Amino acid sequence: MKKKVLAVLLGGCMVAGLVAGCGGNSGDDAAKSEGGSEGGGYHFEVVVKSFQSTYWQAALQGIEAAQEELGVTTNATGPNAESDIADQVNMLNNAINQNPDGIALAACDQNSVIESLQSALDKEIPVVCFDTGVPDAPEGSVYATVVTDNEAAGAVAAENMYEVIKDTIANATEPVRIGEVNQDATAANIIGRGMGFINKMKELIEADGKTVAVIGNQLYVDSVENNGDEASADVIIEVAVPAQTTVELSATEAANIMNKDDTIAIFGSNQVTAEGVLTANQNLNVLAATPDEGIVGVGFDAGATLKAAVADGTLIGAVTQAPVDQGRIAIETLYKICEGEEVSDVTTDSYWYDAENMEDENIAPNLYD
Repeated sequence: MKKKVLAVLLGGCMVAGLVAGCGGNSGDDAAKSEGGSEGGGYHFEVVVKSFQSTYWQAALQGIEAAQEELGVTTNATGPNAESDIADQVNMLNNAINQNPDGIALAACDQNSVIESLQSALDKEIPVVCFDTGVPDAPEGSVYATVVTDNEAAGAVAAENMYEVIKDTIANATEPVRIGEVNQDATAANIIGRGMGFINKMKELIEADGKTVAVIGNQLYVDSVENNGDEASADVIIEVAVPAQTTVELSATEAANIMNKDDTIAIFGSNQVTAEGVLTANQNLNVLAATPDEGIVGVGFDAGATLKAAVADGTLIGAVTQAPVDQGRIAIETLYKICEGEEVSDVTTDSYWYDAENMEDENIAPNLYD
């Protein structure tokens, strides 16, 4: 396979900056000065999606680095699993009740946190979202969002997969199937990434004269423009979402797709679902480097399991984000807000990695364990 290193380098401003003070209800100035920074020892609450995957451990490394550099304090909480939406909302409400100088939030469900964000706004507590945005947040509640361009990242996965499977699609005399397993249909980043993969794959296939139908999870199907007819399509893209965000349930969904005779490729759109694909393969033993040999697998994120699978060729590659940068930038952004500086959205990098390039200097630091 031709090596592709495609970084999504879209950093910078996406929306107009916002300027405000910090922690309108967060205690006296003497307490703030204990952190030791020139601007005051601010305290920030951090609410992540879970500590289930090593992605969040990597993000915490960035948070801790910023904490040490800036002389602030942080407290990080998160539910047991990213599907525990109600638990995360309770944690966010508890964080608001602590009256911190700011909150860094990675929302499991972009709609479930709306009321809480209004509470933060009412208490003049600035919020910075990271990893995933909240598009319908109350105006003025979210000061900036630090995210991967997830649609572009999903497209990178599709482009690299298509290089390997396009000849099989072109020469097929019967319909073929591509699977996609997304951990949920609620988080903006997962939806964006899943749709980025679908839309790019559909574009590439149709450009080569074949027809496509997307089936499966209704949210993703309804988001496709000009969807084809399953009965007559040359290529079926089947989208699955597990009932809960676990490797085991993701493996069940992956196995359902991988067991079908017409499946030629499958994409797991984050660490949990990619590990689910690999778990399913432990019993099926069908993942391979080309469609002639089996099913071509592509993952997303990193972690020891995915890294090993890419290194030994079980997966042809994966796309990694920059979670350390996201955690660090989220805290740096909150600090700037508290210092009265203008802030804006930041888009962090993502990279395609495979067995050939995973040791490259611009990729290896993002391949967290």
